[in-house]
Formats: sequence, C-alpha cells, structure tokens
Amino acid sequence: MTVTVVIPLLNEEDNVIILYERLHASLVKLGMQYEIIFVDDGSTDQTLPLLEDIQKKDCTVVVLSLRRNFGQTAAFAAGFDFARGDVVITMDGDLQNDPDDIGKMVEAIQDVDLVSGWRKNRQDAFLSRKLPSKIANWLISRVTGVRLHDYGCSLKAYRRDVVKNLRLYGEMHRFIPAVASWYGVRIKEIETVHHPRLHGKSKYGIGRTVKVLLDLITVKFLQSFSTKPIQFFGPIGVLLGVLGTVICAYLAIEKLFFGVSIGGRPLLMLGGLLIIVGVQFIGLGLLGEMIVRVYHESQKKPIYTLKKILGPGA
Repeated sequence: MTVTVVIPLLNEEDNVIILYERLHASLVKLGMQYEIIFVDDGSTDQTLPLLEDIQKKDCTVVVLSLRRNFGQTAAFAAGFDFARGDVVITMDGDLQNDPDDIGKMVEAIQDVDLVSGWRKNRQDAFLSRKLPSKIANWLISRVTGVRLHDYGCSLKAYRRDVVKNLRLYGEMHRFIPAVASWYGVRIKEIETVHHPRLHGKSKYGIGRTVKVLLDLITVKFLQSFSTKPIQFFGPIGVLLGVLGTVICAYLAIEKLFFGVSIGGRPLLMLGGLLIIVGVQFIGLGLLGEMIVRVYHESQKKPIYTLKKILGPGA
C-alpha cells in the first residue's frame, strides 16, 4: 500500500517548515511508500519559495502552484488529480491536524472506503468556530443522511478509487462523505487530535455559513435527484397546479351559478398565478430530464459504479 498526503496551503509561511518536518517524521514511521503533495493556493507570502526549497531536497514531495486563489475545494481537487497512492490523506496546513494521526487513518481504512476525522476536543473559539460548526454538522447529517460529528475536519483518508470518481465544485470538499455516499462507499469516523493554531490566522469565518448552506442544498439535490429532476420539480408543479385549478373552479361556480362578480377578486389572480407557476415547475422538470440525458450520454457518464467483477471476463 502507498500513501499520498494532500495539503492545500494559503499564506502559511510560518508553518510550512514545521509542518513538513513533522509530516516527514510521521510518514517514515509508517514504513510505507509515500508522497506529499503541497498545493499552494495562490499564496502572496513566502509559502511557495519555501515549498520549492523543500521539494529540491526531498523527491517524495510534489508542489502544485495554482495561478491564483481558487479556494480549498479546488486545491483538494488538484491534489486528487495528481495523487498516485492507494490511500489519499487530506489535512490542513496550519498545524492544527496532527500528522501522527495518519497512522490511525491508514489502519482504519483497511476495512472501509473513507475515514473521516473527528476533532472531539477542538481547540478553537466557541462562538465563532465551534458553535457554528456544531450546528452545521447537525444540519448536514440530517439533510444528507450521512451522520458524522465533524464534516469540517480536513483530516480524512480515502481509497484511491473514491477520489478519482469525485468531481468537486464550490465549497464541496466538506461534503465529500455525503457526495461519496452516492457511490455506496463505506464510511468510518475516528477521533483525532486537534491543536490550537500557533502561527498565522484562520482563513475561515462566520461568513462561510451562507456558502455552506447553499452548497448543502446543491448536495441534497444531486444526492437525491441528479438523475431524476422531474421527481423534484414535478410534485411541486402538480400541487401548485391543482391548488390553482381548485381556486379557479370555485370562482367559476360562483360566477356561473350565483352570479357573483369575480373580475376584481385577488383570489382569481392567485388561482391563475398558481396554475402558471405549476406549469413552469413541470416544464423545469422536463427540461432537467432532457439535460440529464444529454449530459450522461455525451459524457458517457455511468449511472452506477461497480465495486468488483467476478467470473469470466473479469
């Protein structure tokens, strides 16, 4: 088994050298072949020159330098594209994840496909980091059905075939366990050590909450309706259309049988609006169905994944 460690970095000049030394020491103790992929996500300090110096001295180190700051999800995706190990480990570059936990992650992944770290004793501010994280973890677990204590922990281990099948966008890196669940992966969560940040400052703030919520909606839609959008838009359209029809039928009866004037009644406008919006939702579902078919057929993207093949021709 070989191990690839992927670490995105943004303006971590004070942590790079210490991180590499600790990481190297931990990986050597594993007694396995390994590589370290540092992804510089458009740093404006001395992070990249320091990485270049490290790479010159250690051939197990790969440095990917992005042209600008694309975000952590893009940095992870770049690392996954270049990873060659059987097991791919991800972690932060701020020294808060402990490299010694890599051994536990490699051991735990022997009988599963994805191991997620749990910062049980998280060393961060409560109001600005821990409380929003607890709320987000509860919400993501409920919405996606993949229950984890700590979606935001970057320390995770993946089997190679899992990351090679992932397509990440937006802030999707934190939702990888939920996205990967579509492929039927087996997931385990283990406790990991978390250290307080000693150098530099966090790149995450409370402002990311809105982005996370929007991406959560995307993940839920892709998880449940990516191949059948009509089943999402259709029921809404039918419900609105039926309500609009009932309202208009009621008004028509009043007009025809009781002579009640309905021309200026807001209820008539509401009934007509509901019918129009209902038709639009059904139309969106049909358009989605056509787009899904064009996408899968043009990309030759499978609607299933195989775990193994047994028998002749395997």
